[in-house]
Amino acid sequence: MNGRARGRGGRLAVLTAGLVIALLAGVLVPWPSHGYEDAVSAAPTGLVPLEESRSAALTRSVAGYLAGREGGRLSVEVRDLATGTFYAYGSSQRFPTASIVKADILAALLLQAQQARRDLTEEERELAARMIRKSDNASATTLWNAIGGAPGLTRANQTLGLTETTPASGGYWGLTSTSAHDQVRLLSVLAAGDGPLDARSRAYALSLMSSVSAGQDWGVSAAAPGSPVALKNGWLPRTADDGRWVVNSIGRVRTGTHDYLIAVLSDRSPSLKKGITTVEHVTKLVTRSLP
Repeated sequence: MNGRARGRGGRLAVLTAGLVIALLAGVLVPWPSHGYEDAVSAAPTGLVPLEESRSAALTRSVAGYLAGREGGRLSVEVRDLATGTFYAYGSSQRFPTASIVKADILAALLLQAQQARRDLTEEERELAARMIRKSDNASATTLWNAIGGAPGLTRANQTLGLTETTPASGGYWGLTSTSAHDQVRLLSVLAAGDGPLDARSRAYALSLMSSVSAGQDWGVSAAAPGSPVALKNGWLPRTADDGRWVVNSIGRVRTGTHDYLIAVLSDRSPSLKKGITTVEHVTKLVTRSLP
């Protein structure tokens, strides 16, 4: 692991009313408390929340699963571009990115190149490929510096429309904080053209995310095994959490009838393996509950 990186690897209101406290491994974790009406008012253009009774049942299922596992917090947001449906659970909570920030670094690099009216250099393309496909930390650090570090990512995210992502200082890009809502917003920029990146830039980013190394294709790909997927995962044991793991997964999964943009963020898992199991279980639980 690169010593500077320290990482491998919304505004949408959550669809329940009231506040329930679950005890998870000695940590009090609140259920989402915002009402369904808030979710309706926060719906992205062209999308509508999952129908109220179904969303309430799904929230109970997610919370019940989390209450039975050893771990900390989890948030999820999914948008189905094919059906126009979205669902969110705690999607404005902030988590360390670990290596999912590499997708954001790539988007910033592409945006800056567009603004300068130039193509990526051969070196930049090689670094980007290693950063996304292999989750190479040294390549990420080089490109982090190339985009201007934290200030550069902040400026890019303002243009991209990410409002809940705060880049870490001191070069520790893996400790950037973000929300599931912002990560789905980033996916929307890449997959749906909902932002300033042109078609060529978006296709390039998605092509890299569609060809990650074997062993790094877990996470949101569980929505539809064998279907086309473009993803980036992040994983990070945190000293601040007694070595427990941040495990995140973001991506686009397309099936014959669905086109999911999914972000699942989690922390305080006792191991990477258990964190992956949690992320994949929630991914399947949520996507299989959408019409």
